[in-house]
Amino acid sequence: MMVLNRHLPLLALFAALSACSGGGEAEGDAAQREAAAAPAKGALPLSVQQMERLGIRFAPVDAATQMPVATVPATLAPPPNARVAVAAVIPGVVTRTLVVEGDTVRQGQPLAVVAAREMFTIAAGMEQASARAAMARANDRRLGQLAREGVIAGARADEARAALREAEAELNEQRRVVRLVNGAPGSGSYTLTAPIAGKVTQATIQTGSPVNEATSAYVIDAASRYELTAQVPERLLARVRPGMTVRLAGDVRGEVTSVGSVLDPETRSATLRARVPAGAGVVSGRAVSATLLSPAPEGTVVVPAAAVVDVDGRPAVFVRTAKGATVRPVEVGDRADGLIVVRSGLRAGEQIAVAGMSELKSIAGQD
Repeated sequence: MMVLNRHLPLLALFAALSACSGGGEAEGDAAQREAAAAPAKGALPLSVQQMERLGIRFAPVDAATQMPVATVPATLAPPPNARVAVAAVIPGVVTRTLVVEGDTVRQGQPLAVVAAREMFTIAAGMEQASARAAMARANDRRLGQLAREGVIAGARADEARAALREAEAELNEQRRVVRLVNGAPGSGSYTLTAPIAGKVTQATIQTGSPVNEATSAYVIDAASRYELTAQVPERLLARVRPGMTVRLAGDVRGEVTSVGSVLDPETRSATLRARVPAGAGVVSGRAVSATLLSPAPEGTVVVPAAAVVDVDGRPAVFVRTAKGATVRPVEVGDRADGLIVVRSGLRAGEQIAVAGMSELKSIAGQD
């Protein structure tokens, strides 16, 4: 009796199924098909036309070789060894200026012409030194020949050779001075030239200006490199180190050269310096935003920060599928420069929504 009671529900179910008509079987099959066709959790069935009407756009996910750590305010300036002053080493008067402030110059390019009385003195000294060297050269040849023939002692030939060396040294020194100032002794002038290639950032002389050895006529900043200085908050110091990449607007990239080890007591930050090449928007004295980048672990991807939305209290993205899109929870990391690091949940090559996220959230019931 107890056995029969235990199987009563099963017998009743069997009897009910046996009594079902052919129409009942059809209804069961339809229910099964409907269940099979039901979208998976998080799936958003959408046609291409619907997505176009809603302004939903997708973009592929790229593997990240570097990931942003932080974006910090910074300033640009030439490095200490990339700024030079062009001095007027001989007193005179400027007779012609060839560049103005802001001009870009090449190494050795003439900047200004200076008339200097001392150049006439140098010209006379060169002529005298040249004459003494010619006389010493002739005397050296004559006494050397006599010494070889045994007519005079060899010591006299040695004295003549020493006198020649002295005269030639004096002449070479006079010539070196002329080359150093790019002088034209015959016309009593010399030319200031650019010692490096770069941009003229200061021009303190004009035609008719008197100059002397204390005059800094021009200041030239090297145009090929700059130094970036930023203050890194204390919380980031353990993650920032020399050798890391720093990125500026326009995708100009430099390299961190040093990170200070002393905190400013007021700002609780340390000074970071980086070497930055010339590029669009790289101007000495400009304030910029610099993004610090570190090597990304394998499997890391970086996506636009706007592509990551909150779904059920968790960060998620909308991944494109054959039938529309689906909600994909992800694990995120740092945000910087309009990007966000995705540590897991996405693979390179997958398509994610980068526009129309509000519409997708509405469809997903996440208003």
